[in-house]
Amino acid sequence: MVLLHGIGRSLEDWGSQFPFLSKAYRTVAVDIAGFGMSERAPGPMDIPALATATVETLDAVDVDPSSPWHVAGNSLGGAVAMGVLAARPERVASLTLVASAGFGREVTPLIRLLAVPGIGNLLANTTTRASALLTERLIFADSSYATGPRIDHAVELARRVDAGPNLHETAHRLIGIRGVRAGWRTELLRAVEEHCRPMLLMWGSRDRILPEHHLRRGRALFPHARTHRFDGAGHMPQIECAGEFADVFMNFLTEAGQSDPLRTSGRTATPDTPPTGG
Repeated sequence: MVLLHGIGRSLEDWGSQFPFLSKAYRTVAVDIAGFGMSERAPGPMDIPALATATVETLDAVDVDPSSPWHVAGNSLGGAVAMGVLAARPERVASLTLVASAGFGREVTPLIRLLAVPGIGNLLANTTTRASALLTERLIFADSSYATGPRIDHAVELARRVDAGPNLHETAHRLIGIRGVRAGWRTELLRAVEEHCRPMLLMWGSRDRILPEHHLRRGRALFPHARTHRFDGAGHMPQIECAGEFADVFMNFLTEAGQSDPLRTSGRTATPDTPPTGG
């Protein structure tokens, strides 16, 4: 099981799922190159480059090359997950996309501003506890999830060397002032269509980052996909609805006839060990 986070985020966004998934799967959460605690990889901060860096990380930690990956991604991580399928279709067993980028132009104005030259660079490189609190409250429908530790972690990530430039470049390459750029979305979705895999699409009904109607677009593009809507949840239902999320996720994999041996879970991280590597 491979878990990928969103823009400007880190593998900790999947921590609520470790206790559930690790009972049946070797679970590897990855800090996407240039985000979290991982260093930037060579090349541009676009989907093909981020997917290639992710594949290289997975190849480095993979103890069983014959076992395919069940790849799940939230937000930007969903687009990177699709990029992994496009790059290495023989290694992907299933695809789970959670409030994934790639299904529409609409995105919160905050991220559109990050893409603007000048002001976007300033915003990306200026992080305070107040701005981190605003972002956390935007992500979650229930403001109680915008906890002190989550805000502290967001500030720590934002103050890492190159975190701001990486965030600004990624936003600029994928998003314009009018919304998510169409070119990379069209190319990526076409590549995914060429490699049909069991697919699960999940969204929170109160997502203020990428609106819930993108779920309908995803269903129209991939009619074979299973879909699930979390009533009252925001952009990260894997946190706000952890138990329900895990049930839907595991049932999807079971119904798809997928299974992996029971192993311990894994800049990569595991449920039982601190994050390691980059």
